[in-house]
Amino acid sequence: MMNEAIALLEVQANVAAIAGLDAMVKAANVRLIHVERRLGGRLVTVVVEGTVSDVTAAAEAGAEAAREVGKVKLCEVIARPHPEVMKFLKQG
Repeated sequence: MMNEAIALLEVQANVAAIAGLDAMVKAANVRLIHVERRLGGRLVTVVVEGTVSDVTAAAEAGAEAAREVGKVKLCEVIARPHPEVMKFLKQG
């Protein structure tokens, strides 16, 4: 079954990323597909996939939890991402 959406949550610091991801996977039926760490872990992006409604709920919960312990730089839901985007995220 093809998933319908992805959510990207970009935060400052690993602690905020972990708190945000924990809230995301507890809030909805989503699966972690990608983690990107830059600047020595000071900027972290996590990407989850699932249905549009699950990903939207997860993104909201993740951003709220991450804001409690750090700074959220970006929280975005992309419905029906193009297959080329998914190749980019799932490489490596």
